Amino acid sequence: MQKITPFLWFDDKAEEAAKFYVSVFKNSKLGAVSRYGESAAQASGRQAGSVMTVEFELDRVWEKLCAGGEKVQCGWLKDKFGLSWQVVPSVLPKLMQGKKADKVMAAILTMKKLDIAALERAAA
Repeated sequence: MQKITPFLWFDDKAEEAAKFYVSVFKNSKLGAVSRYGESAAQASGRQAGSVMTVEFELDRVWEKLCAGGEKVQCGWLKDKFGLSWQVVPSVLPKLMQGKKADKVMAAILTMKKLDIAALERAAA
């Protein structure tokens, strides 16, 4: 299974966002949460005790990520935190090879959420 290793920056709500993403993806989990100590808070201008980093693991997902956000185009979406994601099927690189690539791209440009069956038909 392909792993996603996100490195995301949030000025605030990092822990809330991580909990949301973990709720969206199957087989995902929240990991360590680091908080600003006095020295780091002073150096960064953040409040002591506020979240500095959140570790989490993700698996798969489109509709749940879109909830409270916006469906864009070509597999792109913007989640409720304003973060842009492009969710593409693992078969896409294979479909984008050779002479069929232009037909597949033409199909992608008509879609918001990518439809694997329609992309495979375009490649055929």
